[in-house]
Amino acid sequence: MTDHNSPAGAVGEGQPSGQPGSFGPSQQPPREPWQGQQAPAPQQPAPQAPHAPQPQQLPSDAARAQVAAAWVRSTPRAGQAAVPSLPPRETRPQGESKKDKRERERAARKAAYEQKKAEKEQRKRGATATAAATPAPAAPLPGHRPSTPAPASSTTSSKDTGGTAPAAGAVPPGAAGPRPAAARDFDVPRPGGRIPGGGRRTHVALRATLLITACVFALGSCGVMGMVVGKSSGTTTAGLDEADATRYRLTEFPTEQAAAFAEQYAQLCMTFSPDTSSARRAELARYASAGVDPECGWSGEGAAKAVSVTWDGTAEKLPEYGDHGRYLGVQVRTDDGTLTTLTVPVYVQNLKTGDGMRVAGDVGQMPLPAAADVPEVDQRDEVVDDALSTQLQKEVLPGYFQAWGSSDATAMARFLTPDATLTATTGLSGRLTGPQVGAVVALVPASAQDTKPYAYGVGQAVQVRVTVGWSDAKGVAVSRAYRMTIVNTAQGWFIKDIRGGVLDAEGGRADSDEPGGGAATGSASPSAPASPSASAPAAPKPSKTAKPGKS
Repeated sequence: MTDHNSPAGAVGEGQPSGQPGSFGPSQQPPREPWQGQQAPAPQQPAPQAPHAPQPQQLPSDAARAQVAAAWVRSTPRAGQAAVPSLPPRETRPQGESKKDKRERERAARKAAYEQKKAEKEQRKRGATATAAATPAPAAPLPGHRPSTPAPASSTTSSKDTGGTAPAAGAVPPGAAGPRPAAARDFDVPRPGGRIPGGGRRTHVALRATLLITACVFALGSCGVMGMVVGKSSGTTTAGLDEADATRYRLTEFPTEQAAAFAEQYAQLCMTFSPDTSSARRAELARYASAGVDPECGWSGEGAAKAVSVTWDGTAEKLPEYGDHGRYLGVQVRTDDGTLTTLTVPVYVQNLKTGDGMRVAGDVGQMPLPAAADVPEVDQRDEVVDDALSTQLQKEVLPGYFQAWGSSDATAMARFLTPDATLTATTGLSGRLTGPQVGAVVALVPASAQDTKPYAYGVGQAVQVRVTVGWSDAKGVAVSRAYRMTIVNTAQGWFIKDIRGGVLDAEGGRADSDEPGGGAATGSASPSAPASPSASAPAAPKPSKTAKPGKS
């Protein structure tokens, strides 16, 4: 291998005699001889022929070609191997600074850019490149002289080797020559470039097609979305058949307005007296049609007064009037305590507004709705704590009901838990006074039923049924039943909640002739006047049975 950094590899050093260096005579100082080696004799300059032309300073490329040719022509001596050296690498001139180097590289890049720009302009004009066309010469680099190409026909001969040096402007071996005529029919674009012939027009058409397609797709999506939103936000009516409408009592008929109209007519019909017959007849005429009995069935004798009138919730369709008419049931209680049910036919002209109502026929009296038997409540699994019931009856409940009846918040706070309900902290505001705690039934929770005696943990809640006797504002004694929630705390039993009403464990019906019902209960018939004492509920009955050892 050749060391390009050695003097033999440099231009002008180690080359055959008669070949000047490309950069002039060598500037290196003479080397000192080794120890024991004689110094070489100074070489005498070769006589030059008269009128011999001075060797011209050749360009870098030409010098490299001549050096290579000289080494090829050189014949190695006997016992020596021919080691040709490569042309030296182009080095920066000795006087070139970094700034000059940057300027030279910038000029080279600019020249390359100008050349590419010229080629692009040529493709835009649609000119076809030919083999004879030569690209624009690049700008000379700073610090270098422009090279002068040698004539194409000139050759360099050597008598020593008999070889021929290639001309400076000749195409070196292996280089691509001019393209044939068939290859000049079209130009192949650079990677990433466009085809010169019609490429820009095709690119613009493709862009326009993509843009129009995207716009059409966006408009179509907006239209579909608008139709979907508009359809979903529209007013829709639930599709119910006649059976569903009958089941849920859905109708276009203004039932509530017609029921109020029927109640007014029934009150006038059941209130009669000879002294007010003329005014009553005139009032009834304002409600009824022309063919209805103007006296509403009264014979003109006797007197009665309706004290309460209530629609019983029944409505039967009038076949003759379709959706515009109903038979409405009304319950009327008179001043003698009699409860009567009347059927009133009502016609409505305008179903939307309820205007144009008339009683379209005579009324009819019907029996009261049939009463059913109440099933018996199963209390066999209930366990009563008698000791706790007695404790609550004597120590806790009397003071609480005294404060609760008068709504004394300060006194109630002594019996309530911090999280007591609103009903437990409000009270009756003095409507009932003088509470007398009656029967108390404390039910043992399932978690404490296995202990004997019953043990309740802190925070354990117990359900209690209580009967309390009161006196109303007129001094009449009444009895009321309550369901309460009592909580065990470290300080004792406190009240958390109170609710009204207690179930009857026996069930059945009070007007039955069977044993245990009917007159034994002392309740009045629905058609008889009720006394104040009859409305008081009986004391809650304790559990029928209790588990052995736990009562």
